[in-house]
Amino acid sequence: MAEEKEKSEGKLLEEKLFWKFPHIGKMAPEQIEEAADFCEGYKVFLNEGKTERECVLTAVRMLEKAGYRPFERGKQYQPGDKVYQVNRHKSILATTFGQEPLDKGVRINGAHIDSPRLDLKPCPLYEKNEIAFFKTHYYGGIRKYQWGTVPLALHGVAVKKDGTTISLCIGEEPGDPVFCISDLLPHLAAKQNERKLAEGLKGEELNIIVGSLPFQDEAVKEPVKLMTMKLLYEKYGLTEADFFRAEIEMVPAQKAVDVGLDRSMVGAYGQDDRVCAYTALMAELETLHPKYTTVTILTDKEEIGSEGNTGMNSAYLKHYMEDLAEISGVSVRDVFRNGLCLSSDVNAAFDPTFSEVFEANNASYVNKGCVLTKYTGARGKSGANDASAETMARVIAAMEGDHVYWQAGELGAVDQGGGGTIAKYVAQLDVDVVDLGVPVLSMHAPFEMVSKLDVYNTYKAFKAFYKI
Repeated sequence: MAEEKEKSEGKLLEEKLFWKFPHIGKMAPEQIEEAADFCEGYKVFLNEGKTERECVLTAVRMLEKAGYRPFERGKQYQPGDKVYQVNRHKSILATTFGQEPLDKGVRINGAHIDSPRLDLKPCPLYEKNEIAFFKTHYYGGIRKYQWGTVPLALHGVAVKKDGTTISLCIGEEPGDPVFCISDLLPHLAAKQNERKLAEGLKGEELNIIVGSLPFQDEAVKEPVKLMTMKLLYEKYGLTEADFFRAEIEMVPAQKAVDVGLDRSMVGAYGQDDRVCAYTALMAELETLHPKYTTVTILTDKEEIGSEGNTGMNSAYLKHYMEDLAEISGVSVRDVFRNGLCLSSDVNAAFDPTFSEVFEANNASYVNKGCVLTKYTGARGKSGANDASAETMARVIAAMEGDHVYWQAGELGAVDQGGGGTIAKYVAQLDVDVVDLGVPVLSMHAPFEMVSKLDVYNTYKAFKAFYKI
């Protein structure tokens, strides 16, 4: 074979000055098996945590197994101690105390554990033409037509009149029934086909079939509804009045699975943003003696603007940090001002089928690593946290120092839409923050897809972050 010709001046300069994010499978094929092994635990986490409450319960089990204990206000802690605090069953904070004084700064990593879904209305059960239905109100940004004819499972809690709380779950175990929203057959859908895609199924058409057999009593006016309520009463002791004291969510019954002949991807419901929650939690668990104190947050309500007292647009993080500052005898202002935060959230992976909504040079791609998103927002960066050059440099240096494969990307082309994360709420506390997470295909659909290599490198990025 002839020797390679000497590179031209222009070629050498091109190699020095240009940059392209590499495909991990080509550059580091040894990671393929490592990533596959890591994602086995991730799939279990997805199956166990289909609601924010279930994610918190799963996180508590993992944390306590690793030696974390509930945080106690006023108690003195030593470097290496590990604690956690649960906020109203729907969000959780975990900390490993560092070597440096708290006022030198903390390392905050926040992901959200709520996902788009269908919530039952306060008075959900009704009968029409001898079929029993649940009325729903969708939560978060869904494409409503995607939820028709999808097998659904029921998850939630109800507080009985006597104050006891019961957990509900139907549709996940082998042999369980599932639930479903019906849609028109194409033979009769001529008028429906004239609707805009966003109205293929309307909000008040997201009615879930829950039964069709009647209670045998001619005196009963709604026998199918009664039979449905009777079955719920026999299984859980529920009456119709208990729905007013309940939080019941309908989510896809599909389990997390491998996608593709090469099994290179994970397909599942709720990967926005439980993919970042799991990787952040695993990085926290494996951080033993950090230089700076860590605060890992799995939070609620991001999909509806981080509202409410379990979302990041509330004071629960501030109060937790005040408690940490108080036991350390420092000002919480200094803790925040000197801190650094990753808003760990997903981005839209470039989809070649719909390439027109992306700007190819500034999109994130599957198998090229975790994606650093300098800003989100919409139009002229409205509602965005726009990370500074200094913040970008610190996070990039941490990743490159630990040989993490990463990329940068925007959430679609300019004026195509947009979205937000928890970043701006953390920034309001005077903390430097930037978004970092996993590229996702079919985001917010009942079945989302991510690359195992991207998941693995996100976990590696979070571990590297807790070292700086």
